[in-house]
Amino acid sequence: MATIFTRIIQGEIPCYKIAENDSFFAFLDINPIQGGHTLVVPKVEEDYIFRLDDKMLGDMMVFAKKVALAIEKSVPCKRVAVAVLGLEVPHVHIHLIPIQNEGDLNFSKKKSYSPEEMKAFAEKISANF
Repeated sequence: MATIFTRIIQGEIPCYKIAENDSFFAFLDINPIQGGHTLVVPKVEEDYIFRLDDKMLGDMMVFAKKVALAIEKSVPCKRVAVAVLGLEVPHVHIHLIPIQNEGDLNFSKKKSYSPEEMKAFAEKISANF
């Protein structure tokens, strides 16, 4: 059975898409901890990041870097934090989170944004990709 991320990639579930290429897909997290919180996922289903082969892992980080630089240009922040937790969905995903300080990286405190705000984040970030 396809993961929710595969279903998003295939267009079965709507998302706020940021960018994609042949191997990876980036979209806004629907339960963000900060505005602009983005997920980067491979298009192949794998549950654990360290099971990806070296080339795919490296390519994923290069793709994530491009997305992070677009976030930096689009959302006021000091840094874009990177987190790999991987327990919520059994599909590798990298969290890219714009932060002002380390306290902003609190996964137990989700924020809520309207669909219009989410769309604005996505449009601004994707325009800078």
